[in-house]
Amino acid sequence: MRYVASATFDVTQYLEVNMKKLALAAALSVAASTAFAGGMVEPVMEPEVVEAATSSSSGGVIIPLLLLLVVAAVAAN
Repeated sequence: MRYVASATFDVTQYLEVNMKKLALAAALSVAASTAFAGGMVEPVMEPEVVEAATSSSSGGVIIPLLLLLVVAAVAAN
């Protein structure tokens, strides 16, 4: 009976050491894969987008004026 307990303990130690080695190898492989993920490539500059300026200065006035006209027409009736 004593031999079985000793053999179980030896197997447990063996598995523990192997699992620690496996965990260390997994951690190192993840760290190495993220280090080489990007590579060295020249940065690409995107072209600058220039928005066209509006020629009208009353762009935001038209809708309120139309609303005012509709309200005045309803009030006149």
